[in-house]
Amino acid sequence: MDRLIYTAMTGARHILDQQATTSNNLANATTTGFRAQLDSFRAVPVVSEGLPTRTFVVDSTVGTDFRPGPIQTTANPLDVAMRGEGWLAVQSPDGSEAYTRSGSLKVSTNGLLQTRAGHNLIGENGPIAIPPDSEISIASDGTVSAISTVQTQPGPSNVLGRIKLVNPPPAELLRGDDGLFRLQSGQPADVDQNVRLVDGAVEGSNVNPVDAMVSMIALARSFETQMSLLKNAENNAAKATQILALN
Repeated sequence: MDRLIYTAMTGARHILDQQATTSNNLANATTTGFRAQLDSFRAVPVVSEGLPTRTFVVDSTVGTDFRPGPIQTTANPLDVAMRGEGWLAVQSPDGSEAYTRSGSLKVSTNGLLQTRAGHNLIGENGPIAIPPDSEISIASDGTVSAISTVQTQPGPSNVLGRIKLVNPPPAELLRGDDGLFRLQSGQPADVDQNVRLVDGAVEGSNVNPVDAMVSMIALARSFETQMSLLKNAENNAAKATQILALN
């Protein structure tokens, strides 16, 4: 009897966790560069002095769907999308290096090039400073150039820096609570000269809203099934108690 309780109880608990993951994916269906989170279940035996007849369900390591999202043209010179594989290197709030696919960029009040979330982009020689009254262009290799708009005649283009573009193996990336990815080793990734950008465009989320909605419905029904199993276990225990009382 308790074997059923162990399985149903832990199954219901982790179904709620997976429901939260699916809800988070659905909420980020329109977030630029978002990568869907993945959950999977596995059965683990209960280690005790008795026989290993009891098992419980655990949610294995949460993974990430690294499939690319759709490219959306914006015609904004500060918007970039990854052409195929690759990541933009940014500075996280704790000062460490992190990676994102969100290429919707802006210039901060301090004149630094950063993402819409406020993370400074890392250049190959440090942060990229944008001079005031300048027209910015970003090349496919990440080179950031500026042309002064103060002069009546357009002046020469000045190279301000080059965005650090990396392409570490997906198996070595770990998603943080802030939505940024980092190497599991904690070390910065090497620059990949083969990574290319698409200017005037951003990459959308790779979450399929229809699949997420269907998954939420399926998870809700699975949770009801686990609750039904727990109710059946309770009824069976009550019937067994009645039989023992009669004897």
